[in-house]
Order: sequence, then structure tokens, then C-alpha cells
Amino acid sequence: MDSAYVIAPVVGLLSAVHCIGMCGGIVGALSFSLPEAERRRGGRLLAFTLAYNAGRVFSYALAGAALGGLGALAVAAGDTLWMTRLLRGAAALMTVGIGFYILGWFPRFAVVERVGEPLWRRLEPLGRRLLPMRTLPRAFLFGTVWGWLPCGLVYAMLISAPATADALGGAVYMALFGVGTLPAMAGAGLLSGRVLGVTGGPAGDATRRRLQVAGGSLVVLLGAFPLLFQGI
Repeated sequence: MDSAYVIAPVVGLLSAVHCIGMCGGIVGALSFSLPEAERRRGGRLLAFTLAYNAGRVFSYALAGAALGGLGALAVAAGDTLWMTRLLRGAAALMTVGIGFYILGWFPRFAVVERVGEPLWRRLEPLGRRLLPMRTLPRAFLFGTVWGWLPCGLVYAMLISAPATADALGGAVYMALFGVGTLPAMAGAGLLSGRVLGVTGGPAGDATRRRLQVAGGSLVVLLGAFPLLFQGI
């Protein structure tokens, strides 16, 4: 399952357009919610941006640990080789599904978001109470709440986390995915939604679509590779 630790951050990086589309507005709003004096100091703005993104990645890691632990129990309860192959195959298929989702060819993939909606309804008021973010620890805590925001892409990665068959492995797997999303999400916070110049107008829409096609296609190839060449 070592290849999964390479695939996870790459999927996070290639999902940039999806991440910006879903959370770019949130990140921009968070940056603008900071006191003007903090926003004008580049170092402080960067620190706050990294703090709430670190909280988000921490929540991903916690969820990954739980799912990785379940995978370990599944492997221990059955035929080890058969169950390991089953989990790895499911993870590879899930990666292909993520690629199609990024491409916009599989919109129903987002149905997995409904799984987390009851939990989010309970956590979202807590997140509101942490605003405005005045300190870095408060920003980190807000990020830990934000990390549970229902997201089809994140949940799809979580569904593949049991293939690590280890709680620590699941945590690392999801943390690496979160790290892969950092360039887009941190950039959105620092540039207030104008990341890479892909927002706004027909030219921006065309550029965004090209990035979406390129990223989604590469993710499909990443998922298909172990299915075709690693004997899963």
C-alpha cells in the first residue's frame, strides 16, 4: 500500500480547482474576517492561514486513523491476503471515481456528502462561536471544525483509507492528502479567492476547465495504474 502515500498528496494537489470552487469563498471570508492590521502584515496573515489549514488537516488525520483502524480489524478478521486485495482494489476504484468527479463526469459521487451532514449540523454552530479568529490557537480550532465540512472529495478519500489497514497509516494517508490541498487552500486565503487567476470571466472559466480536465485525468490514471499493473 506504499503507493497510496504517494497518490494521496498528488490527488490533493490535482483537486485544486474543486477545492477552490467549494471552499475558496470560505477561506477568503476567513482572511477578510481578520483585523485589518493583521491582514496588512503578510507574516501574520500567512500564520493565520496556515493555522486554520493545519486544523483542517488534523481533522482529516483523525478521521483517517479511525478508518485505517477499521481496515486493520477487517484484515485481522478474515483471510489477510484476500481482504488486503479487496481493500486495495476498492481504494483504486475510489481514486478513479474521484478523477471522474473532478472531471465533472460523475456528479452523483457527491452523494457521499450526505453521510456527514448530521455531524456537521452539530459542529457548525461551534465553528461560528470561534469567529472572529483573534488568535492562532483559535484559528487552529476553527480549522479542526472546518475539516468536518461535508465534501465528496474528502469523504471519497476516507472511504479508501481502510486500505492502509492501520490506524497510523490511515492518519498519515489523510494527512498527506490534506497537505496536497494546502497550496490551493493557503493560496486562496492569501490572495482572497484570486488563486492562479482562474476565477472570473470567460477566460477564467476556460482556464479553470482546462485545469479540471488535466487534474481529473491524472487522478483517473493514478487510480487505474494499480488495477492494471500491480495485480490488484
